[in-house]
Amino acid sequence: MTDPSVHEARVAAAAAIRRLSHAMVSRDLDRDMLERLRAEADALAAAIEPAPRRDRQAMLTEHVERMFGMGETEGEPETGHAAFDVMADRAIGGPANPMGVHVEVEFTEDEVVGVTTLLPAYEGGPGRAHGGMVAAIFDDITGYVLRIAQTAAFTGTLTVRYHKPTPMERPLTFRARLVGREDRRLFITADCHDGDTLISSCEATYITIDPKIFA
Repeated sequence: MTDPSVHEARVAAAAAIRRLSHAMVSRDLDRDMLERLRAEADALAAAIEPAPRRDRQAMLTEHVERMFGMGETEGEPETGHAAFDVMADRAIGGPANPMGVHVEVEFTEDEVVGVTTLLPAYEGGPGRAHGGMVAAIFDDITGYVLRIAQTAAFTGTLTVRYHKPTPMERPLTFRARLVGREDRRLFITADCHDGDTLISSCEATYITIDPKIFA
């Protein structure tokens, strides 16, 4: 299990790098500043790259064992935030991934609620978020429903409808819920609102698997 203090430091470092990325994308910089950014980023990357590679398979196994009460971590299934997320470096919504979108997630009895603010690095058209980022957030948020469904699964299909342009730099609320099951398929719907305004909606189909595959 990851040391919580190391995990917290990793999350803080990722947040700082995200801040830097959004600042660079949204500002006109002179050549001297860009050269400084390049030099310092290259130097830090060179210092980091010799470190041991992370064992993502072990992290995924721990995540699945926590979620479904398997193996050495057997106990109550995970239905809310753990002390820390062992998959926190996932591409979307992972707080320890500097490339990701920061999403605050909570659970109600039958829904997953995620709140995020899309910043400059995720802009598509002027003042609008890139549609691919919205779809990626839906993929992450609908995946959280697996905790409510208490089954492991992979995304089978993900269909997004964009009702209005997705605004930048405003809090957006994503909600997802399980609406049906059929054989190995889970049917999940989700929506994104800016206040009371529906911005986009999603229909997803997940294909269930035996969680022991990961363990």
